[in-house]
Amino acid sequence: MVGASGYGSPLAATMGMVTEMDLRERLNIALRQAMKDKAAERLSTLRLINAAIKDRDIAARGEGKETGVGDDEVLGILGKMVKQRHESARAYEEGGRLDLAERERAEVAVIEEFLPRKLDEDEVARAVERAISETEASSIRDMGKVMGNLKRKYTGQMDFGTVGLMIKDRLSA
Repeated sequence: MVGASGYGSPLAATMGMVTEMDLRERLNIALRQAMKDKAAERLSTLRLINAAIKDRDIAARGEGKETGVGDDEVLGILGKMVKQRHESARAYEEGGRLDLAERERAEVAVIEEFLPRKLDEDEVARAVERAISETEASSIRDMGKVMGNLKRKYTGQMDFGTVGLMIKDRLSA
């Protein structure tokens, strides 16, 4: 279900949140709700998200960014957390620990509530073509410009490993 915020959170849909709501505020609302609901596993995952964001804030302040990280970097953190949990779930499955694999997948489900909707293959292909056009990329040497353009606009909405291959194929042709 996609909420009013454009994100896949049922909480966002039921609360009628608007797109201007800061991602951190959405996380804090979800955290408070999980506390009220006594949803221990959800609460644990939301606390992990907050801890990862605070760690990055501290590092950013050390680099001179007094306001910490913005929503785009928070989306990057969330994307990385999802990827780590998918890898852990796979490792647990291979090791016969299905209970731990299931726990990792449950964490992924909570984290993904705060990520934008993933683009389908056609939307990704159009975004790649648009980025190549906007950056006026003509060879493989321009791949970094194209990836930078896409990451700025579509963080959390596409798999950049796959996209990198698409760009490489397109610029090599």
